[in-house]
Amino acid sequence: MNSIYKPLLFFQKHGYYVCQRIAERLGIRAKVVRTTFMYLTFVTLGFGFALYLFLAFWMRIKDLVYTKRSSVFDL
Repeated sequence: MNSIYKPLLFFQKHGYYVCQRIAERLGIRAKVVRTTFMYLTFVTLGFGFALYLFLAFWMRIKDLVYTKRSSVFDL
């Protein structure tokens, strides 16, 4: 039973971060974004999940490219 809950807890901890960042950006609750992705996935047979993965990848790349520098000498 523990082997079932370990991956579930991992995805809840790391996977919902994308929804949280989208919600913060739009100024809405993260719960609304999560349920929207779930309904979109069920209705479109996986397109919502593909969109979710694309957004997660895009945010990761954006974080790597746009880093805040504290001074001019950090270049």
